Amino acid sequence: MRDNTDEIYHVNFIEKILATVLAKMSNFIPEAGIWMNTQRPEWNDANNALVGNGVSMVTLYYLRRFLLFFQEILDKSDQETIKISNEMVEFYHSIRENLLLYSALLDTPINNTDRKKIMDLLGNAASEYRYQIYYSGFWGKKRTHSMSGLKTFTKVCLDFIEHTIKTNQRDDKLFHAYNLISIKNDEVVIDYLPEMLEGQVAVLSSGFVRGEQAVHILDALRNSALYRPGQNSYILYPNKDLPKFLEKNTISKEKVFPFELLVLLDKNKNQSILNQDINGNFHFNGNFNNARDLKNALDLLKENTTYTDLVEKEETAILNLFEDVFNHKAFTGRSGTFYAFEGLGSIYWHMVSKLHLAVYEICTKAFEDNEDKSTIDALLNHFTEIGEGIGLHKSPEVYGAFPTDPYSHTPLHKGAQQPGMTGQVKEDILTRIGELGIKIKDGKLEFKPELLHTSEFLTENQDVTFILKDGSEKRISLEASSLAFSICQVPVIYKIGTSTHLKIHYTDHNIENLDSSIMSEEISQKVFQRTGDIAYIELTLQKSILR
Repeated sequence: MRDNTDEIYHVNFIEKILATVLAKMSNFIPEAGIWMNTQRPEWNDANNALVGNGVSMVTLYYLRRFLLFFQEILDKSDQETIKISNEMVEFYHSIRENLLLYSALLDTPINNTDRKKIMDLLGNAASEYRYQIYYSGFWGKKRTHSMSGLKTFTKVCLDFIEHTIKTNQRDDKLFHAYNLISIKNDEVVIDYLPEMLEGQVAVLSSGFVRGEQAVHILDALRNSALYRPGQNSYILYPNKDLPKFLEKNTISKEKVFPFELLVLLDKNKNQSILNQDINGNFHFNGNFNNARDLKNALDLLKENTTYTDLVEKEETAILNLFEDVFNHKAFTGRSGTFYAFEGLGSIYWHMVSKLHLAVYEICTKAFEDNEDKSTIDALLNHFTEIGEGIGLHKSPEVYGAFPTDPYSHTPLHKGAQQPGMTGQVKEDILTRIGELGIKIKDGKLEFKPELLHTSEFLTENQDVTFILKDGSEKRISLEASSLAFSICQVPVIYKIGTSTHLKIHYTDHNIENLDSSIMSEEISQKVFQRTGDIAYIELTLQKSILR
């Protein structure tokens, strides 16, 4: 963007992050999620018809994770003030103060009227900001603002977000993914869609649930309509039988006869709204694309004095009947109409890998928090089961393709379809790094393979070849009860022993022994920077650490 002197407008890191957060929080609807009110579908483009009526809990779950990251940055900073664009300060102040104004409502469920008030206040704040920037640009002046105010803003946002997450847990322990809203005068009413895998992945990734609650979610997921036993994996949405074409737009005469207007139209053979078939059932005019077309037809009928009073009396009820027949409000897109391409009954492998990664993070946190053994064991079992359901671990007969090839999805009626790097590979690599126990904290490389199975270690001696930084090959003989991989082209060898200790083998043949699995920052940098000083790293692990 450019300022009003046509120069590129510069802002600091905090303002960029703040702009991102405010764009979402200005579309926040309490207990519903983030309003998808623009023509911009979310990650799941199979649900892109939700734009308008749709509200995303998925975005809200990830927004919580994002805000925790933002909060951590603020807490670590020793700055007391920061300069933010004048226009952004006004926007930010409005969002913060309005949330603080209504924060007392968080102790109880928020009613539909208060929900509308909050939605309007947040939306108007964004509208005023956009109007200023779109039509006048940035003035170019920065205003000094306190970091404590930003911390207050982050906290009140998290308070509202966490309240909404709590209210979106279903009776079966799963969480809602996308909701629907209806704006009725001074109220916002929330309706709910069926369970979706994406919602469970997002809430597990949010950091809001952990330990025992995460186990409850994963247990419920395994016992839900989302589990597909034949593939030992999870579909995106519950499968369902779609009505045949001739079953659509059919209204029984019992539903039509209570409407005086519709009965009179049928008697007068006026088919502008409905027509009757030979079986006695009725159908809305086939030229109607939506409720607006029906409304226009009713308005035309008003001009005929025969129907004027009846239209005014029954118009709302007839529009409601139209919505009951077509349920346009709940139309999600291809997720509710296709049987492939991330549609009904489809496994979307990228989402399964996202689930695997989210559960890995939950497991790691459970270890850090010293959760009880039964909780950790249950989480680890789910982690293993999810991994075993991913294509790499299947036979070609079950997977329906080469198991080592990445595929987009597996529909209900055939094997894996649409080859390509759809994003799944990224999550699988991150999860594998996690299984191997590779961690980096404060610039130090650590090995903590708490999720690694002893079954992955060699049962007999084997030679393995590594490609070094200069492109040359290095051949290493591995003993039974060991495994190997590389980090930044430095070979790492795990061995099972009686105690945990590290050996750093340098290229000058010196060996450095460490009585832990954490390398110093100095040694770690040699690995990260690929200096060529380290020949290989050898870690001996107690068998009790492994699974």
